[in-house]
Amino acid sequence: MPAESSDALARAKRDVLERARRVRLMLFDVDGVLTDGKLWYGPAGEALKAFGALDGHGIKLLMQSGVAVALLSGRTSAAVALRAQELGIPHVLQGIDDKRAAFEALCARLGIPEGETGFMGDELVDLPVLRRCGFACAPREAHELVRKQVQYVAQAPAGAGAAREICDLLMRAQGTLDAALARYLA
Repeated sequence: MPAESSDALARAKRDVLERARRVRLMLFDVDGVLTDGKLWYGPAGEALKAFGALDGHGIKLLMQSGVAVALLSGRTSAAVALRAQELGIPHVLQGIDDKRAAFEALCARLGIPEGETGFMGDELVDLPVLRRCGFACAPREAHELVRKQVQYVAQAPAGAGAAREICDLLMRAQGTLDAALARYLA
């Protein structure tokens, strides 16, 4: 690999870590991020969603490390509200048509500058927030235009480790991962 290419990769990695180090509020889209993006409908027309336990535990660890977490979704689903309650996620924004406005309002309400936030999204409707937050990331299945706009694309699949990868990356960058894992390794 040419030295110029390896220098560019090293700079990009440093940029990702520096951005991740500043995150005080991490937001996640739901469909296509915390789920695999498939929409299942039951016989009564209810939407069914499958969430990965790996992602859920990562979110809990991230919150325990001091980073606030929010869900920001264009859809409204009882399953999302239930999952958020189960994980203890305090900020659940559903049925949001204008994600940028909801993001800005949440930042203002929490007193967290946009540069100290992260967002993981997968679809074009997520771009307004991805372009404003301090750390933009996406699952590997995200739309091509989204993948081109973010600083980090997860290697793990959506709904099966992508969010956990981001949680671990944030904690590693902030120096809290070892403490979060210590109780399991004792």
